[in-house]
Amino acid sequence: MIIAKLVVRRLAAAVVVLFVLSVITFALLALPEGGPERALLGNRPSTPEVLAAIRAKYLLNEPFLMQYWNWFTHAITGDFGTSITARQPVMTMIGQRFPITATLGFYALVLTVLIGIPAGLAAGLRRGKLVDKTITLVSLVFMSAPAFALALLLLYVFAVALNWFPVYGIGDLNHFTLPAIALALGQAAVLVRQTRAAALDIGGQDYITFARARGLGRSPIWGRYSLRNSALPVLTVAGLIAAGNLTGAVFVEQTFSLPGLGSLLVQAVGQKDIPLVQALVLLGGVVMILANLLVDVAYMIVDPRVRHATAA
Repeated sequence: MIIAKLVVRRLAAAVVVLFVLSVITFALLALPEGGPERALLGNRPSTPEVLAAIRAKYLLNEPFLMQYWNWFTHAITGDFGTSITARQPVMTMIGQRFPITATLGFYALVLTVLIGIPAGLAAGLRRGKLVDKTITLVSLVFMSAPAFALALLLLYVFAVALNWFPVYGIGDLNHFTLPAIALALGQAAVLVRQTRAAALDIGGQDYITFARARGLGRSPIWGRYSLRNSALPVLTVAGLIAAGNLTGAVFVEQTFSLPGLGSLLVQAVGQKDIPLVQALVLLGGVVMILANLLVDVAYMIVDPRVRHATAA
């Protein structure tokens, strides 16, 4: 019941957030000089009559509020319109590219969790020792390196020089391995730092000292006490990483020529394809909201204190 009430409240707030996001996005796309008709014509010569015909066809002559209202009344029914440049339904274009970005994002998230949480716990529970210093140094290096630089390095070494992986394109899991690693390395470094900080905080608690005094081994202390009690900040970071993988993998997709949502968004913004940009921005907002909602629900499941505080 408590979780259900939380979900209802968050979904109600999400509706307001998405509405404001759609208005801001629509306004920003309408402000610059040279609308979508210029992108449609490209370098071809144009006349005022041709520009007027294009604007009339796509309702670009209407006032801003009328344009937005026309889009909004269709969007609430699931119709996000037709791409101005590709002349295909927006949802069809997103549906074609979403599986690629979702596969890359999920693969990268799995690698991030498998690397970040164990390494962060190992560093936190061995504070000041060689393991801690090594993990901290490596995490700082990868956290400072841009994703596109890591992508280019991995591409050159493992795809070009060693020929272990495909250079570009989509296909089986091998095509996603290098992009996922490039995306996961920096994120894993952030997760390592967060997990280490949480483990250090938990390691100084009285119940950990008491558990050690009782003679419990390292594995029970990790599993029963450290991992679960340090889960809340780690869950927050993991949720943001999961959302970021679906909405922010632009540079990695560009480097490896993956036709995902990131490259589609760059193309749509460059061409001022308002219906497509609007739908992609709202999709990003929905992903972020759902990620935060899932993190809040996970809080209540993992830590009874959060559940009791919410009920109170």
